[in-house]
This record gives sequence, structure tokens and C-alpha cells, in this order.
Amino acid sequence: MMGRTLMIQGTASDSGKTSVVSALCRHFQQEGKKIFPFKSQNMNSQSYMTEKGEEIAYSQAIQAFAAKLPVDVRMNPILMKPTSDTGSNIIFNGNLLGHYSAREYFEMKPKLKGELAKVVDELKDTYDLVIIEGAGSPAEINLNQNDIVNMGMAEIADAPVIIVADIDLGGVFASIYGTLALLPEGSRSRVKGIIINKFRGDISLLQSGLDQIEELTGIPVIGVLPYHDYRLKAEDNLEMEANFDGLAELFREHVDMNAIERIIDEGA
Repeated sequence: MMGRTLMIQGTASDSGKTSVVSALCRHFQQEGKKIFPFKSQNMNSQSYMTEKGEEIAYSQAIQAFAAKLPVDVRMNPILMKPTSDTGSNIIFNGNLLGHYSAREYFEMKPKLKGELAKVVDELKDTYDLVIIEGAGSPAEINLNQNDIVNMGMAEIADAPVIIVADIDLGGVFASIYGTLALLPEGSRSRVKGIIINKFRGDISLLQSGLDQIEELTGIPVIGVLPYHDYRLKAEDNLEMEANFDGLAELFREHVDMNAIERIIDEGA
């Protein structure tokens, strides 16, 4: 049977998508499942070189370690390394494709969709679960045409979506509601759960807000993760293993794993 997909998107950059994907990778690895982390496009100057000399984003290498997999270029087919406010070096399948302006890259996206679909289909044939990370926010309505990293990627992979929101910055309920309100109906229907991240304080004081956002959106809040310091270094393997195991345990304590399993099984 073809493997399942699950996508983690966020209300903004740094909402905690990378740590949530890492936690899920380690959790399902501990459950004995074949897991593969994936992010179609990452904009980051920090990269990791695979054993084959191919370059991908450092965060996807971290997720590979969480899944106990060799770092694979398919985990991040497109890496954008900014060189200015309007241009980036584009690394495609681990190798430099060239330097492109933001406009040139935007116009290239339709051609990349087919390549990404091939990669995901290949992964679904090999792995039990492909856990996909989005980038920034799916509510960047000026970029949604030909999107290949958020809802456009969810459509390519036919993935259900969980939205992660950062409460530490303030305005968490507005960011959740606004994000969902700006999504087209077809994309909004893919969102099956909400996780609030980086919470500090008495959770009982949050409950009325959780109830109201569920009523307003019709989407369940499946977890509230406490604030945690997620910093992992590839050169410190012993500390990394302990951190991944701890991250997975923290996730299990504060997120409804039955809901996660149900979302994966039911699909988009």
C-alpha cells in the first residue's frame, strides 16, 4: 500500500514547524515505522553537505537524524541561498542550478511542480509516512499562485495539514483565525488540526480561548506544547539523541497522538 503523507504548516516563520516535524519523526521511528522528512523548498543560508557532496538545508538534515536516516537530497529538493534582498542561488537536487532573481524564480515554479510530484510519489512508494514541512505561512496570498511549499505542496502530495501557531509572540488566536480565513475553501478543508506552540503559564487560563477558536474555525486544537529550547548541533551526537528522545516524549505528553494517527489514516 502506498505510504501516507502529513503536512505541518505554520501561521508564520519560526512558529515551530521544524521541531514539530522532528518530534514526529522520532516518535514514529520509535514506533517502528519508516518515516521520511521532506521540505520542498527552504530559504536558508545554513546548509548541510551529504555524503555524496549534495547540499540541502541544515534543518532537514536535523530531521533526518531525528528519523535515524542518512541525510538524503530528496529531503529538500530546492534550497534557496539568498545573496541579496531580491536574489538567491538556487540549489536543485543538491547542486547549484544558478542565480535567480525573485521574479525569475517565481516564474520557474510551474516547471518545478512536476519534479516535486515525482519525488513525493517515489517516497510514498518506499516509506510508511512522509512528513512534510511548509515554509513561512500559507496565508501569504501574494505568493499562493503556483505555490510549491505550502498548500500547493499539500495538493501535490494529497496531504492533510496541521497548523502550528506560536503563542509566545502574542496574538495567537488572531494568527490562527486570520490564516484560515485567508485560505481558499479547498485548501482550508485540508486543515485537520491546530497545535499551539511555545506556551508558558497556567493552561487552564487558555482553555476558553481554545474552545472559542475551535468554535470559530471548526478545527480542533489537538495540542498545546510548552516553551522548549530546541537547539541541536550535528556534531554532538550523544546530546542530539537525548534531545530527540526528549522532544518526542514532550510531544506525546502535550499533543493528542490518537488525533494525529486519525488525521494520517483519514488523509485529506
